[in-house]
Amino acid sequence: MGGAVSAGEDNDELIDNLKEAQYIRTELVEQAFRAIDRADYYLEEFKDNAYKDLAWKHGNIHLSAPCIYSEVMEALDLQPGLSFLNLGSGTGYLSSMVGLILGPFGVNHGVELHSDVIEYAKQKLDFFIKTSDSFDRFEFCEPSFVIGNCLEISPDCTQYDRVYCGAGVQKEHEDYMKSLLKVGGILVMPLEEKLTKITRVGPSAWETKKILAVSFAPLIQPKHTDSGKSRLVHLPPVAVRSLQDLARIAIRGTIKRIIHQEAVGKAGSGLKSPPRFKRRRVRRRRMETIVFLDKEVFASRISSASDDNNTSEDMDEERPDEEETKPSELKPDPPVNFLREKVLSLPLPDPLKYYLLYYREK
Repeated sequence: MGGAVSAGEDNDELIDNLKEAQYIRTELVEQAFRAIDRADYYLEEFKDNAYKDLAWKHGNIHLSAPCIYSEVMEALDLQPGLSFLNLGSGTGYLSSMVGLILGPFGVNHGVELHSDVIEYAKQKLDFFIKTSDSFDRFEFCEPSFVIGNCLEISPDCTQYDRVYCGAGVQKEHEDYMKSLLKVGGILVMPLEEKLTKITRVGPSAWETKKILAVSFAPLIQPKHTDSGKSRLVHLPPVAVRSLQDLARIAIRGTIKRIIHQEAVGKAGSGLKSPPRFKRRRVRRRRMETIVFLDKEVFASRISSASDDNNTSEDMDEERPDEEETKPSELKPDPPVNFLREKVLSLPLPDPLKYYLLYYREK
């Protein structure tokens, strides 16, 4: 077993490695990956492997390798306000990262075959909302998960701007997957052992790009009932937000702007800039690295013309103007949740404060 990038000691170091190997290439995707700790989606006894670039499977619970999720997030080209459908939503790790980018006016739906995995995903989502300071740095599009086979979605369901399938799609199901997509939308799925990006450029016009050589477990075929009929999966309706929700979003946004203005004012009045840290020595890797993930998934980068210009060499990334700092001084202060502090300091009844904090306990 091996990975495309080196193992990290924590989530940030894992993301650094993914950036170095050019799996993460855009700021939005980087922010989403840093905001959610991958280890939070592991069972406690397996967390030692959370920051390795490897897939993980335990029973029905499954996480793809970080390099796979990176390529998927980049290929989806996510933007605020879009609708997203995750077929085989699993632990909800990917759906939650997507929700950080979609924002409060997006749509974030997932279909999962196994009821125990649905329950696991809901527990992890609840944990993130109640405990993570990252939740307050973003306007979150909370994912909704439904149980069922993704090949049995009701034909009257709405179409989506972005669709991802986390299982190998047989060629005979390609058109079905395309039918879930709006014009102008993007579909990412493993098709014929290639992670494939399909853009719907017209009612019957498509652009296809092969991203990565992969091998996923195939989609499970539907089981028909005794009557011979399939069990249709009904996705959540796209609901209009209540006035109460809109007010909460507006208030939280206003408080964030006030906090930002205060921070800018302090910086302008001589506030010391944060210390600069030395960057460790890293090894650049060619993009054709083969990834052996497990019995179900492996991946290797598909070569491109630009890859041929890269060479594998050790690069010392330490900047010459950085000051030497003692190890004890490198440890950053614990992050401060300024939004939470500001809300709790407001002259409001406690129930209203908790509502503005999404009823979180901490």
